[in-house]
Amino acid sequence: MNDVLALPDDAATRRLGAALAAGIAPGRLLFLSGDLGSGKTTLVQGLVRALGYPGRIKSPTYSMVEVYKLSSLNLYHFDLFRFTDRSEWLASGFREYFTPHSACVVEWPERAGGLLPAPDLEIRLEFSGAGRSARMTSRSAAGRDWVADTLQRWSQG
Repeated sequence: MNDVLALPDDAATRRLGAALAAGIAPGRLLFLSGDLGSGKTTLVQGLVRALGYPGRIKSPTYSMVEVYKLSSLNLYHFDLFRFTDRSEWLASGFREYFTPHSACVVEWPERAGGLLPAPDLEIRLEFSGAGRSARMTSRSAAGRDWVADTLQRWSQG
């Protein structure tokens, strides 16, 4: 499944994140791709806030991972932008976070050089006029259900 949504502003990008929140669950993996400033972290802010996290939600560009302990799950938000080759992924120790008991969101997944597990859902954010667009591609049965649920929530918006 491959669906494209128009995101005219940051509020719409956060709204997409909120629509995705209902489908995040232990064992789920979401990849976010796009140019710098295309809204990857903004989308995660909407997702994490919709899950009830009251604190600051920031980009993990320098820490490389932000951990959100929520009542229903542990969510790990990775930003691999600073990786220059796959050996950094191997040396990072991040592999241990990808378990059936945690949910992971990865910005810049291509920087791991193909060493990440297969995602349930990939979202590519692109600049589109004054706003952005989000192309959602499911990569598993769980991902197909996640997209369908997200689109339903988005349309009720």
